[in-house]
Amino acid sequence: MPSSTNPIPIQTNLAIRPAPSENGNTSSPKSSAAHGTRHKHTRSSYSESSPLTAMSRNNSLSFRPLKRSTPSPDKTIAVINASGRQAASLIRIATAVGYKVRAQLRNLEGVIATEVSTNPNVTVFVGELYLRNKPDDKRDVTVYGHLPGILVNQSLISQLFNGAQLAFINTTFYGNEIQIGEAIADAAKKAGVQHYVYSSMPDHAAYNPDWPSLPLWAAKHEVEKYVRKIGLPATFVYTGIYNNNFTSLLYPLFCMELKPDGSFEWQAPFHPNAKLPWLDAEHDVGPAIIQVFKDGPAKWNGKRIALAYEYLTPLEVCEAFERGLSRRVRYKRGPIELRVKIPEGYRAQLEALEKLFSLNNNDSEKQPPYFGDLELERKCPEDALALWEGPRGLEEYAREIFPLEEEANGMTWMYEDEGETAPEAATEENEEIIDNQDDGGDGDNDSLDEGLVMRGLKRDEESWLA
Repeated sequence: MPSSTNPIPIQTNLAIRPAPSENGNTSSPKSSAAHGTRHKHTRSSYSESSPLTAMSRNNSLSFRPLKRSTPSPDKTIAVINASGRQAASLIRIATAVGYKVRAQLRNLEGVIATEVSTNPNVTVFVGELYLRNKPDDKRDVTVYGHLPGILVNQSLISQLFNGAQLAFINTTFYGNEIQIGEAIADAAKKAGVQHYVYSSMPDHAAYNPDWPSLPLWAAKHEVEKYVRKIGLPATFVYTGIYNNNFTSLLYPLFCMELKPDGSFEWQAPFHPNAKLPWLDAEHDVGPAIIQVFKDGPAKWNGKRIALAYEYLTPLEVCEAFERGLSRRVRYKRGPIELRVKIPEGYRAQLEALEKLFSLNNNDSEKQPPYFGDLELERKCPEDALALWEGPRGLEEYAREIFPLEEEANGMTWMYEDEGETAPEAATEENEEIIDNQDDGGDGDNDSLDEGLVMRGLKRDEESWLA
């Protein structure tokens, strides 16, 4: 297993295409062109100590070819939750190299949904994967387990697979995830899908009865078992913790809290010296999944893939952020703090996660593996690098992307380093985000499936999944 200090032999030259604006400008909504200023984090550079500098100093906005040449494919991919980080990453890459996509979107709100729905190579199906039996039913539909009166949207699912040969499926906790996952698998088999890639996660209790189940991951584990049971030609990817989860907004578990002295602090229950798998989902899921499709079920049928490009301790994560931001970043081991309203399903997930990664465990070697299966975890990051050699690591993410997402959330700290003038009303936008989350109703109105979704000049929807 490579350590954080040994360089990873990679290539770094992938183009990431942001959502187009009406005038064709693909710059950030709060770009330097709009504001006449450019904070230093929009410039690209790597620290000499970064493990991702072995073969190139190019940044993630330069061209990165896929690992092997890609002829123009004549196949269609079915995708659900298409505005999520994983799915959107795949759609960008897949349509760029010639695939057609049939994509389900919960709604058309946000920049990512707009990007997907206006892509000429994407056929969009708008609607939830669940249905409420009664229109006045306002229950939180994120709770794990059977939900009486919450049905599966069979019609939408059936339409999604018409003419599809491939599928990338990442179910979420909206509705009964197990029932929805089984219905999607049945529809894919009925449609004759040739390769079904499912984004799964472990049920830790299945590996060790002393480990608690994380309810949202346990549901994915059950769906994976069903996919195997019905004999779909399938591959199962286990994604590491998203680099993109970090935010200085007061969301639980991955809050990179901005302190009065300008430093950042991340508090979480993970042992400071225990390794965890990390992934830039937005940047690296798409190219990896395309390679899985190219290799096909002849190579990957029935197999699990650890999709993570760095294997770092929390202390090493903070060191990477510190290099990227040129600010002090500290890790504090402590309980998960709930300072905003969250869906009930995610609340139960966090409670179980705090038990799994217990604060009472003082031995890093005894921390349960994130993927449950120790053998799978030992393949980080080799399995992922065999699929895609141009990942964006945490240091680059901290330098290139984190400040832009923070700016979109209304933060202004990135302008302070060089005495720059921040855009007006940024603070008001940030306050509005927090207020909206705190008053968020039953949790059914927020697109919490897979990461931040930009609306206008800010990102006001946050991921509740690691």
